[in-house]
Order: sequence, then C-alpha cells, then structure tokens
Amino acid sequence: MTEKTESRRSLSIRRIMNYTIFNDFLEVTVSDVGAELMSVKSKKDGTEYLWQGDPAFWAGRAYNLFPICGRLTEGKYTFKGKTYEMNLHGFVRKSTLDATVLARDKIDFGMRADERTLAMYPFDFEYHICYSLVGSTVKMEISVINHTDTTMPFALGGHPGFNVPLGADGGRFEDYYVEFVPGCKPKSIYMSDTCYTTDRVDDFPLEDGKILRLKHSLFDRDALVLSHTSHRIELRSDATPRKVILEVPDAMKYLGIWHAPKKEAPYVCLEPWTSLPAYDGIVDDLATKRDMCELSPLATYELIWTITVE
Repeated sequence: MTEKTESRRSLSIRRIMNYTIFNDFLEVTVSDVGAELMSVKSKKDGTEYLWQGDPAFWAGRAYNLFPICGRLTEGKYTFKGKTYEMNLHGFVRKSTLDATVLARDKIDFGMRADERTLAMYPFDFEYHICYSLVGSTVKMEISVINHTDTTMPFALGGHPGFNVPLGADGGRFEDYYVEFVPGCKPKSIYMSDTCYTTDRVDDFPLEDGKILRLKHSLFDRDALVLSHTSHRIELRSDATPRKVILEVPDAMKYLGIWHAPKKEAPYVCLEPWTSLPAYDGIVDDLATKRDMCELSPLATYELIWTITVE
C-alpha cells in the first residue's frame, strides 16, 4: 500500500487523502472522503474501468450510500416527533473517514457518529467499509454498529460509475449492455419527474431473457430503477471482451442504472441499494419508512458485495 496523492481543497485546511492498494492484477485508489473509489485499473493493460469524474457530466465516481438511498421528500424526515434534514444519498459520501491500512491489498475506512451527524441522524452509529483485492475482484465489506439503546433504521447502497466504452478501443456506448442471470424477471419501479418513488411497478422484459442494451435515451427521465433482478450483473460489450461484474447479496434488492440525463455521457452507474428513495409527496417517519434495514441496540450489521473487472 502506498499513499498515492495529497491535495487541498480551496478555502479548506483539511487535506483529501487518496490511498492505493494493489495486487498482481489490480491497482485501486480510494479517497478518505466518503471512502470513495477513485480508480480501478488493470495492471495487465492499464485499462481504467472506473469513471473518472468529469464534472461536465458527473463529478462523482463511486459514492457509498448511508443511511439513506436517494432523495427524501423536501429533504427531510421525522423520527420520534422531531424533524431532521438530510441530503441526497445520506452523509457518508461527503464525510472524511479514518483509514487503517491492513495490507498492501486491503484497507479499512471507518467513522463514528459525531455532533454533525447527530444533527441529521439521531443515532450513535459506527460505519466501516473494508476494501480488499482478490485476484481481479474488489471486495467491499460493510459493517454498521448500533451503539444506541434503540432500534436504528438505515439503508446502504453503492453508486459506482464505469467508463463506457471500456478502453480506447472499446467501441461505442451503444455496443454495451447490462446482462442479468437468464430467467430473472425484473420489475421497473416508476419514478416521478422529481425522482421520487411511486406505487407504479411494471414488468421489464429483457432481450433473450437476460440483456438490457444501453442507449443514452434510457436516462432521459433520470435513473432506471429495477427490482427482482439477479445477484450477478454484468456490464458487457459486443466490441470488446472487457467487462465488469457486480455480485450483490439478497439485501441489495434494488438496482439503479443511471447516467446524467439528456446527455451523451460516456459512463454508466450500476447502483445496488437496500432501499428506495422516498415516495412522492410523503415525508417519511424513519421508523416506518419502507424497506429500511433495522439494527437492534448494540448489534452489528454486515454486508458484502464485489466488483470484478476482466
């Protein structure tokens, strides 16, 4: 493991630290801000698989989502009679996490509730994400600890963007497709024009029972949100053998597929979520918000998902 870069945000005394882990197959860089993946690069041919955050399209690269996925109606929720405000996808993605280097191919990032987070989320939590490399796979082990004396509702999600095309010789955007395990029967969750969940759910037929071909117009209304997909999701192409494989657990039962709307953006995000954005027009009570994970006092929740590049 080597500390790769240090940079300073303007008007800030806090330095952003990037850390690089590696093995014989991959070189992976992670920022301490949000424990966000910054690069997933093949050591075989130097191909960069991860979107590099061009702000003309989307400045992010691979957000980690906690304790919500998506938007809250009016940017707020209630809990035990009090109103709290929280931004899109929660606060981990903009928090600085403490890094602990475990090996050249393994690093853990963690944070504990503080005065800032308690103003948004009234729980004494601990959040960790540990990155490790196994061959050409990036393994992400997430653990959440509830240090409070009450049940803690929360959601988890990933938001990685991948370059499309994969490599300079990787063809065109329209050569790419998302492939699911044959036989799965996804449902499309209709989102409102303001990107909130609705009760409308439609069948979402796949080509040959497994393929969703990419085209920029898929994202004209923002993200495509699916349920009832498969545990294995692949980003593949007719133009190159390179591919990306996501493997997700049962708890990540929703998949967002996205790029910046109404643009010919050269990337796609594959976003596994444990829960959905708020329902249109409803300010949630966090205790009864649909699909939230619930963690008992002093308990630990663990979740593992992976990204493999070939």
